Amino acid sequence: MAEPTPPRDYRFQPHEHLRKSREFRRVYERRRSVSDRWLIVYACESDLPYSRVGLSVSRKVGQATQRNRLRRLYREAFRLTRHEIPTGLDLILIPRGSDEPTLEDLKHSLPRLVRHVARKLVAEKAKREGEAPPAEPMPVVPTPVAAPAEGLA
Repeated sequence: MAEPTPPRDYRFQPHEHLRKSREFRRVYERRRSVSDRWLIVYACESDLPYSRVGLSVSRKVGQATQRNRLRRLYREAFRLTRHEIPTGLDLILIPRGSDEPTLEDLKHSLPRLVRHVARKLVAEKAKREGEAPPAEPMPVVPTPVAAPAEGLA
């Protein structure tokens, strides 16, 4: 498989956010998720040419400052790995526990989990339609982006 080319512009656009409760509800109702030590990812298909992300951080994680820090960290991981993630998905990222992972851990974990859940969605769709699932589940389309900002303050 060819290595995806990193984008030129890493900005996180407002249209790439899930914001409305009905958007979150639609993803949760699809009931497709995968997880690892740091993260739970819920996903569902969308007809958009890009993937969107929403974050859900429970009060069990800690005070508002800790929750906001985790949101920034997970959003940054998505922003930096967006070019490795299949397009046409709505994603909800849920931090698992209050332990704060490193950005490198998330940059490794997030694309792997999203590809896994994308394979699940494609296999399920193929099964519903009575077809064999394709070898490559969803296209990874590079989005135009600029140089990444260093670190997270």
